[in-house]
Parts: sequence; C-alpha cells; structure tokens
Amino acid sequence: MESSLYLLIPLSVAFVFLIGWVFWRALQSGQFDDLERPAHDILMDDDKPGSGPDSGSQGSGPDSGSQGSGPGLGSQGSGPGLGSRW
Repeated sequence: MESSLYLLIPLSVAFVFLIGWVFWRALQSGQFDDLERPAHDILMDDDKPGSGPDSGSQGSGPDSGSQGSGPGLGSQGSGPGLGSRW
C-alpha cells in the first residue's frame, strides 16, 4: 500500500503540471479572448432562407413526404410497418 503511493504521488503532481501547462498555452494562444462574439455571430447572421448550398434540392429530403424506394427495397416501395418515411 505504501509503496504504491511512491508512484502515484509523483504521477499526480506531474499530471497537475501537465494540465497547468496546457491551460497556460491556451491562454497565451488567445483561446479565451472573446467568448461572446461567436454566439453573437450566429444570432446576427443575415443569410436569407433558401440561399444555402442545398436550396436547389427542396422536396427531396427525408421529410418531404415522398414515398420512393428506400434503401434495400428495390422498386417495391415501402414495406409493411415502414410508413411514409421511405
């Protein structure tokens, strides 16, 4: 029991110093400089709806209500119990 403390105490002290060094590096690199701007950038985004990269594919998503042949179903359509998801 006592011999394991001779190993665990230096390892825990080294681990604390390692965590302190990583935290210091994060402070010096500016990781914590501005915590508010990214949240405000999301709220102040002026993109118009439908101008995104997937705006040309409206109506073909999984929630569009179309009942195409789902994966592995071939041309049989939706099977029993699958509902309108496929």
